[in-house]
Amino acid sequence: MSLLLAGVAATPAHSETVRFKQWHLNAMKADDIWKISTGEGVTVAVIDTGVARIPELYGRIVPGRDFAPDTIEGDERTDYKNHGTAMAALIAGNGKGPGGVESAFGLAPDAKVQSLRVDMDGDGVSKNDTLADAIRFAADSEAKILNVSLGWSYSEDLGIAVKYALAKGKLVFAASGNDGGRQLNFPAGVPGVIGVGATDSDGAATTESTHNTAVDMAAPGSDIVTACSGGTGLCTGHGTSDATALASASAALLWSVHPTWTNNQILRVLLNTAGKPVDGAERNDYIGHGVVRPRIALPTPGDPGPPDVYPLPDLAAAAAKDTPVPSTGGKSTPPQAPQATPAVDKGDGGTPPWLALGLGACILIGGAVTAVVVRRARR
Repeated sequence: MSLLLAGVAATPAHSETVRFKQWHLNAMKADDIWKISTGEGVTVAVIDTGVARIPELYGRIVPGRDFAPDTIEGDERTDYKNHGTAMAALIAGNGKGPGGVESAFGLAPDAKVQSLRVDMDGDGVSKNDTLADAIRFAADSEAKILNVSLGWSYSEDLGIAVKYALAKGKLVFAASGNDGGRQLNFPAGVPGVIGVGATDSDGAATTESTHNTAVDMAAPGSDIVTACSGGTGLCTGHGTSDATALASASAALLWSVHPTWTNNQILRVLLNTAGKPVDGAERNDYIGHGVVRPRIALPTPGDPGPPDVYPLPDLAAAAAKDTPVPSTGGKSTPPQAPQATPAVDKGDGGTPPWLALGLGACILIGGAVTAVVVRRARR
């Protein structure tokens, strides 16, 4: 069973510049961020449907690998679902479209992207073995960050692959899912993976963003303009796919400035500087420990803490149970009671309210989902 979770439309021509349409960059204060870091020296493995050859990613791609079967045409530089390219551009787009014209930027425009294409089987049903293989490959590569903007059912091999990547000092970000309910998706639900939820420009968790114990942090995931393959070369999308890419890019920005820090320290600073709920809760199932804020993390990171201690509790809880996945379904932090309206904190001086936690009403959807593709379906 597959679930198509996010829509995309070609961005129409307007008088505003493409950069102006990228509200998420304005909200995250990208222009201020780029005075400190552009992600240079950091490689992000985009484990997805391939990354096409588009101008916005010229000079950003390092050698990757194709794990999809021969029945899927092309290689890792062929995006067979028009999804991986958009994720890569959200991370590292250089702002230059065809012929050098102004186009969409990524949040970490000088980061590198490694395309690792996995098997979605042509109909949205994912193959765990290709994902596990891609994660292991990335773990042995120069990539520091693994971006998995998709999800499906759990397998023991997937859990082992994630454990291997963490042991190699990587950060693994994965989309929590877009079913609008509490369905647990993997690898977001694997202990050690940073599950990412989506927020809108008003600071609310989007109604489609899955909310459960696997959500560790959140990032913008509504009306996101980015470069993409085909059509006009610009797409507007939504979902936890986009949010995951922006969380990965945030980690790249911080790691670029602090190359000697470990994955544990990078994650700890991102969590400590995230936009928190005004009710004082440590976390909740909608945005986890907060909305990622590289604008705060870069100039004022604070103490990164011990290099060898993972800052989230799920790994320790899983080890104590001696099982790959805790009985709670993946993450061990108990859920917080949802709130009906956004809780806005403008303590950093920023205007966009999403910089702090927002909780939106979500629609619960029953039934089991065995495979989820957090994707942009062109229309």
